[in-house]
Amino acid sequence: MKVISAEEIEERFGVTAEQLEQWEEDACKAIFHGEPSGPVVTGPGRPMMFGEEMRQVGFKEPLSRVALIDARAEQLGLRRSDYLRDLVEKDLAASGLV
Repeated sequence: MKVISAEEIEERFGVTAEQLEQWEEDACKAIFHGEPSGPVVTGPGRPMMFGEEMRQVGFKEPLSRVALIDARAEQLGLRRSDYLRDLVEKDLAASGLV
């Protein structure tokens, strides 16, 4: 994989690193730049949640563990993210926090 410099990105896409940082900051505040390219399509997966700020949660695992997680999710007919959300939800409910 070829790594390109910030200058090459700016030249290729016409966007500066400062603009990208500002857009990221704005996106966290639900301010989106540009024009919509079409309707938002919802499909399988987590239902959309309104009225509450969302934050991405992630962690790293060895590839062998990820393979096991994926295998178990597949056994249950779930995607990895839905499987992990389900585990967290069940644990929080068992603890009485939700």
